[in-house]
Amino acid sequence: MMRLVTGSTAIGLMLTFLPTPICAAASNTATTLIPLDGPNQLETHMFLNCFKSDGHCDFTAGADMRTPDGVTGFPHDLWARQTTEIRSSDRMAYLDAHANGQYERVMKSMGTDEITTVYFAEGPPDKYQTTGRIDSTDWSTGQPKTDSNVITCTHIQVVYSGVNITSPSTCAQTTFS
Repeated sequence: MMRLVTGSTAIGLMLTFLPTPICAAASNTATTLIPLDGPNQLETHMFLNCFKSDGHCDFTAGADMRTPDGVTGFPHDLWARQTTEIRSSDRMAYLDAHANGQYERVMKSMGTDEITTVYFAEGPPDKYQTTGRIDSTDWSTGQPKTDSNVITCTHIQVVYSGVNITSPSTCAQTTFS
């Protein structure tokens, strides 16, 4: 029995000195497809990367039209409104979101930020996406809070000739790494 305990201790000591794998960010991606018109589908996606080194996350929320020939943008008479919600299940995490688009508005509330983006007219698929940064702060200390989760959800209302549809929410969730 003593040899077994000594052997386990030696293995445990060796494992503590092994190099740990390096991970740049904790990431999560989510995609949702729903029928649009004919064979086409509305695709919404959410990408989230959180970095423990400074307590921030980068996000991209977007939409496009998936046709039998692949991914495209939307028609020339498009009007769309995308809503992206950012929150944490940890009530002590203050998430401060910033978005980079021309037609975006960020509404801040206690613990939840909501970004509304409006899109007009046709364009390539990357035209219909919102990118930004989320800074996580501990309410009690004012320091970066990296021991909590971040949840991002997006949905979009798409309107053009003969189509008026709202997608279900597409959500990505991760922790800091």
